[in-house]
Amino acid sequence: MTDYMQEQDMEIEALEAILMQDFKEIHSSESGLNTSNRCFQITIIPQDDEADESTNPPVQLGLIFSHTEKYPDEPPLLNVKSLRGISADDLKILKAKLEQEASENLGMAMIYTLVTSAKEWMSERFGQDASADNAEEQEAEKDDVIIPHGEPVTVETFLAWRERFEAELALERAKLMPEAALTAPKEKRLTGRQWFESGRAAAKGAARVDEGSDEEDEEEFELDDDDFEDDEEDMLEHYLAEKSDSSSHTSKRAA
Repeated sequence: MTDYMQEQDMEIEALEAILMQDFKEIHSSESGLNTSNRCFQITIIPQDDEADESTNPPVQLGLIFSHTEKYPDEPPLLNVKSLRGISADDLKILKAKLEQEASENLGMAMIYTLVTSAKEWMSERFGQDASADNAEEQEAEKDDVIIPHGEPVTVETFLAWRERFEAELALERAKLMPEAALTAPKEKRLTGRQWFESGRAAAKGAARVDEGSDEEDEEEFELDDDDFEDDEEDMLEHYLAEKSDSSSHTSKRAA
């Protein structure tokens, strides 16, 4: 003779050990079942190995059961309710599925089998929706990505720009110098740095600022003289030498 009560007690102990906080006993009035026997509720969420345990799942199910007198030779009383995000139609479909599986597993403890089945069904039913939502979010993130345009800065392009900038700077400084500085003998000629430090460029530089006041303001650069001094002096000397030779030839032709 089968001791149904002992088998039922053993199954409840096993479920408590496996499911822990997801398994609890509830009052029969909360179960929705037509019974005065002990009732239990198991909390189930979709199976997702990548889910973060600290976040709340989008759906949550309560599987409620009560052992009948001759369980497991007869199916248990079953009920399902939504704890979060499951529609009444989905609950109806799931309950019918679990009742069908219970009738196929008579003669053996089956509650944990039903829990596993419910978890898999939820994963299939709601996992597709979650995947679709994630795909839409990923597509939206791709649309928000800003692709940079223009020529990338490399060491070679920066050095080329710096060389052009230094040459232009030396020529601009030479243009600010008075004609006397250009025609003076080389040994008495001031370098660009000496001329600027002497303060002779103040008046003429101010005049150039006034002439260009209507133009768009240009970005100001803070230059380190130690970086550019040698190159600027060489280019300025070369420019002044060419300017001086040109002035000498002009004077000879005039004579």
